[in-house]
Amino acid sequence: MAGLKEIKTRIGSVTSTQKMTKAMKMISAARLRFAQNRILNLRNYADSLEEVLRDVVLSQRVTHSFFQQKRPEEIKKVLIVVMTSDRGLCGGFNGNICRFTEQFLREKSYPETDLFFIGKKGSDYFKFRGVQGVEEPLLNLVKEVSYPLSAKISKNLMEKTLSKNYDAVFIIYNEFKTIITPRIVCERFLPFDLSSERLSKKGNDFFEQDLIFEIKPEKVMESLLEKYFSVQIYRCLCENVAAEHGSRMAAMESATTNAKDMISSLTLKFNKLRQSVITTELTEIVAGVEALK
Repeated sequence: MAGLKEIKTRIGSVTSTQKMTKAMKMISAARLRFAQNRILNLRNYADSLEEVLRDVVLSQRVTHSFFQQKRPEEIKKVLIVVMTSDRGLCGGFNGNICRFTEQFLREKSYPETDLFFIGKKGSDYFKFRGVQGVEEPLLNLVKEVSYPLSAKISKNLMEKTLSKNYDAVFIIYNEFKTIITPRIVCERFLPFDLSSERLSKKGNDFFEQDLIFEIKPEKVMESLLEKYFSVQIYRCLCENVAAEHGSRMAAMESATTNAKDMISSLTLKFNKLRQSVITTELTEIVAGVEALK
């Protein structure tokens, strides 16, 4: 059985850990509020931009390689973008994403699949299993998430799709729903999904298809595509960062509660042992006094 000194040292250690987890929870809560406000404002803009792009596509005057969709059985070569975090201590946030990606690869079984990692944890997880990304992973996203960075990533993915002839590009990330349970989402980034039902409407009718372009429709489409894909990457990054802060906040709250329970248990054990030691000493003193008589 551990002695009084060992238990007291353990109580001090757990107390220090509790202070650290409580501080990390407060930091994550502050960052979460900012990330949550940013993503809530961005969702409406991203949805509106998608509607505008669909309205232009409905005019049937513009064609682009990013609209050429293939049937599922015709998809042979794909690129999967996996978004995780750079740091741990956020519960099952990263593990769930990695396991979901592995399951996605097993179920789809594409003949040729490349992975592109955003975040250190996903890259390390698959590197340990002998799977390398197509290039070095992007790191430090919590501090550096911005629209210029998203535009750079989007441009890189679009160029890779054209140069390496990918049939489809998928993005796997955590969508922020609640603090406790983020939702893992797998979205098709390229080609542009024209089968979605989220078409803009005017009353009960679809948007007027006979559009009049003041400039060449091809230039309008190029500008819209560049803006749309950049915004979508930015939205996914913001969703993932907000979900990370939420998961870390929940994990640190759980750790703080567990530390509190452990301190209570150790304190009770310490008091019982101390009482037992005092009782033993008193018994020995009384026995010694009686022996002297």
